Amino acid sequence: MKAVSERRALLWVAFGASLWGTDTVLRRPLTASLTSAQIVLIEHLFLSVVLAVPLWWARSQWLALNRKQWAALLGIGWGGSALGTICFTEAIKIGNPTTAVLLQKTQPIFAALLAWRMLGEPLGRRFWICLSLGLCGAYVVNFGLAAPGAGIDGQAALLAMAAAALWGASTVLGRFILESLSFFTLTALRILVAMPLLIALNGAPALDVSLQFRQVAQLALLALVPGLLALLIYYRGLRHARASRAAVAELSFAGTATVLNWIFLGARTSAIQLAGFALLWAAILNLNKRGEEEHAESERARCLGVSQ
Repeated sequence: MKAVSERRALLWVAFGASLWGTDTVLRRPLTASLTSAQIVLIEHLFLSVVLAVPLWWARSQWLALNRKQWAALLGIGWGGSALGTICFTEAIKIGNPTTAVLLQKTQPIFAALLAWRMLGEPLGRRFWICLSLGLCGAYVVNFGLAAPGAGIDGQAALLAMAAAALWGASTVLGRFILESLSFFTLTALRILVAMPLLIALNGAPALDVSLQFRQVAQLALLALVPGLLALLIYYRGLRHARASRAAVAELSFAGTATVLNWIFLGARTSAIQLAGFALLWAAILNLNKRGEEEHAESERARCLGVSQ
């Protein structure tokens, strides 16, 4: 029965991750007439309208937060939700959108490094091997077997990796603050907390923009489908799925994005880039396996402590 439950959970994970794959198809066309900061601001405005009332209902949770928790929330909102999404939007604007998507899979590496520095989580020998393999894979995804360039490809890669680092930091900070907040409340707060910074980055003139109905529809879909709906579906499954198996199910994200970007955006991916992604993914799977082994060890120790 437990195996059946996990299989269903993995289907939820795969479905949520596949919806993330629609992000670049909706986001890339908007960059032709709007700046990256404008797109992210309007996206957050849509989500703020949707989440404001549920967030008010959950006010007992966030009113009880202390200063450290609010500082972590500020880091999540300003770093991951605002600056991270702007970096990703700019990366798919100036570079290959599929390459930017594949480079997002470096996020667990950044999260592990930050957890080591900020939370004191130990890193064994396996991590540094995985880090080396992951960085080699990320290099091949972006540059193939050619020498690195300082042009558009290099800039797009740096922006995509910056987004992955900021989202990785948000994961680490989220672990800390989820002790006091539900995931839905944290999601809503990170959106609203990001709004002041996004307004400051855009300035008042940025809000005085004329949008066509098609752009409004694209922005609404961008905010609600790969933005909110995909995240809620993904975490519904992740609650009952092991990390390593969920990581495999997340391949639907890269798969959906690669196919849709090829069909609608003409973004091609070479065989050598896919080989680099396979190397990167192998490193990530090993990181997840290490995390599960440590969790199993801690559970065994806890059970032994109880039995004694």
